[in-house]
Amino acid sequence: MSTVGARVPGRLSTLDRLLPVWIGAAMLAGLAAGRVVPGLAGALDAVSVSGVSLPIALGLLVMMYPVLAKVRYDRLGAVTGDRRLLWTSLVANWVVGPALMFALAWLLLPDLPEYRTGLVIVGLARCIAMVVIWNDLACGDREAAAVLVALNSVFQVIAFGALGWFYLSALPGLLGLPQAELAVSGWHVAGSVLVFLGIPLVAGYLTRRLGERARGREWYEDRFLPRVGPIALYGLLFTIVVLFALQGEQITSRPLDVVRIALPLLAYFAIMWAGSYALGRAVGLPYERTTTLAFTAAGNNFELAIAVAIATFGATSGQALAGVVGPLIEVPVLVGLVHVSLALRDRHTARQENRS
Repeated sequence: MSTVGARVPGRLSTLDRLLPVWIGAAMLAGLAAGRVVPGLAGALDAVSVSGVSLPIALGLLVMMYPVLAKVRYDRLGAVTGDRRLLWTSLVANWVVGPALMFALAWLLLPDLPEYRTGLVIVGLARCIAMVVIWNDLACGDREAAAVLVALNSVFQVIAFGALGWFYLSALPGLLGLPQAELAVSGWHVAGSVLVFLGIPLVAGYLTRRLGERARGREWYEDRFLPRVGPIALYGLLFTIVVLFALQGEQITSRPLDVVRIALPLLAYFAIMWAGSYALGRAVGLPYERTTTLAFTAAGNNFELAIAVAIATFGATSGQALAGVVGPLIEVPVLVGLVHVSLALRDRHTARQENRS
């Protein structure tokens, strides 16, 4: 192992370094609970408002709040002025991402139309939640992550329905392929964005403003943030347990289907992350913003994808199963890419220094 690779674990706290272990345990616990506890999935699914699962929403709010409380909101102007970052993010998320998932779904699942449609929906749902955790672990730019997830949220409300029509109906029709329909309300998408991003973003912003005003920035960053920081991990693990408890029976009862769905997802996450990272380097972004670009482009809003698939095709549909398998593959893959990103950090930084 190279010296760079050997130093990677040392850059994470003990809690974060063992994150793959905690996530694996949470997945297994959720799957086991969904299979063993009678009526658990139904009970969890019943606790929802306008299609938003309250247990999942609670977990995501707890997960995102500490990270968004760390953001220095007075530095956001420097991010919004970085046109290279904004344009590369828009292209990666809203042009390349959906097109790549469409291509992979048709290439690898030509005989499974329900799963194919579910994957296309996953590709349209750009990440606005869990990505803040991966970006933070990989030492990405927190302020840039806040701006990019906000940008994705705006485009999600505006473009999700139109892109769904294009990739499921218009484009297949032009290519002579079978078509599908997607019935999704713009208000439903907006509600998802409000819950999963708006609430923790406002809470994080107000916490920093009020905390710094009352006790000063030094106290806020040296005393307050270290206390609330670990809460993000607990929220992440709780979310994973609930998600897999909800869909555990579907996943464990159709293992071969899960494998088929996993193949295009693995290719998608790897290509999107590597391609976006290479794009960031090519346009001269520093490591922190390149990493943020890569993770925001590779992640997906599985909460929205699952909700849309269930609302349109039903909870037991193949489309819903494809959405559920998304985080099953995404979570461990992006945790692994955190380590890959940290391993590339010194090389990327050295290249930037040589250029300047």
